[in-house]
Amino acid sequence: MKLEGLTILAVEDEPVISLVLEDLLESCGALALVAETIDQAEALLDSMAIDAAILDVNLQGRDSYPLAALLAARGVPFIFATGYGDALHPDAFAGVPTTAKPYNLVDLRAAFAKL
Repeated sequence: MKLEGLTILAVEDEPVISLVLEDLLESCGALALVAETIDQAEALLDSMAIDAAILDVNLQGRDSYPLAALLAARGVPFIFATGYGDALHPDAFAGVPTTAKPYNLVDLRAAFAKL
């Protein structure tokens, strides 16, 4: 999946890291919509057309799997991101590409290309 021209929901709870992610996505020609919480992400999903998403696995002590289930039900492709190394996801999301933090353009493109 190419990022150019896509609207991508970026769910990241660390403000500095979310700014870096937003810059990376926009440098690829994507429109980045940033949410710091699951509630903010759900509000954006309800109000905007989203082409794809990147989900931090751990959001302020909550995992993002309920949000992943919502995206999957709506047919929105997504990838996971984690700062804890290779995450072991629930069976329902075992095949979802995962990128490690800190974010970099090469890894983001590679993860989205797997969708």
